[in-house]
Amino acid sequence: MSVERLSTGVSGIDSILRGGIPKGFTVAVVGEPGTGKTVFSLHFMNAGLVNGEKGIYVTTEESRASIIRQASTLGMDFLQAVNRGDLVIIDALMGEKGDAWSLRELDVDELVNTVIEAKKYLGHGHTRLVIDSMSAFWLDKPAMARKYSYQVKRVLSKWDFTTVLTSQYAVTTSLGFGFGVEHVADGIIRFRKRIIGGYLKRFVVVEKMRQTDHDKRVFEIDIVDGKGMVVVGPYTLAREDFALPLSVLRKMVEAEVRKNLELYGGELEEE
Repeated sequence: MSVERLSTGVSGIDSILRGGIPKGFTVAVVGEPGTGKTVFSLHFMNAGLVNGEKGIYVTTEESRASIIRQASTLGMDFLQAVNRGDLVIIDALMGEKGDAWSLRELDVDELVNTVIEAKKYLGHGHTRLVIDSMSAFWLDKPAMARKYSYQVKRVLSKWDFTTVLTSQYAVTTSLGFGFGVEHVADGIIRFRKRIIGGYLKRFVVVEKMRQTDHDKRVFEIDIVDGKGMVVVGPYTLAREDFALPLSVLRKMVEAEVRKNLELYGGELEEE
């Protein structure tokens, strides 16, 4: 059975995915700050716009104006797409009163309802959806990450979206905030960065993509001024270059145990 694929807007990543993301999928794009998640999301959205598709971009860590400016530096005219009614940018950072496409609070129910209203505004047909990032919705309650991620996927899967959900890995706290998204996603694209030989290098690996084969290798990427993300080529990393430090892994496991105790501890005591 043939799978209809959508271009990510990054030709090298399309090749890794054997042509692109399967239509209708929910894909988790995860990684540390500064690894390229937002740039990838802009490419994904722009690829749809230039192909005549509609798009909804939810931004939680930058303002709408900032997203439009960043896209323009990569040669993407998001403002024109907004003005012609092909793109809605939902601003979940500024919370402007009187703005129909602005979230007053980082609330998952409000997020889902606003996305659905934006979909109705754009009209029938397939729509690309980016939520950048989901982590903002559970920063103060990480135990809810999986529940919130499932809620977003369950409700919005009925509305003909192909969705990219970004999620942060927070190095400063040694906690993983991507686990909720990863559990519900049809695909996982992970971005990493490392200082190697005195230089900052960025990498991407597709960890999972249902219903399709994909390249399992780690690839080096670069973010080029005026062009955006490019795939340099496959990269042979030493285990210590790419693996998380044991101290970080230990803290992540401890955090996961604490979350499970918060969720299920009461039930265990009752039993």
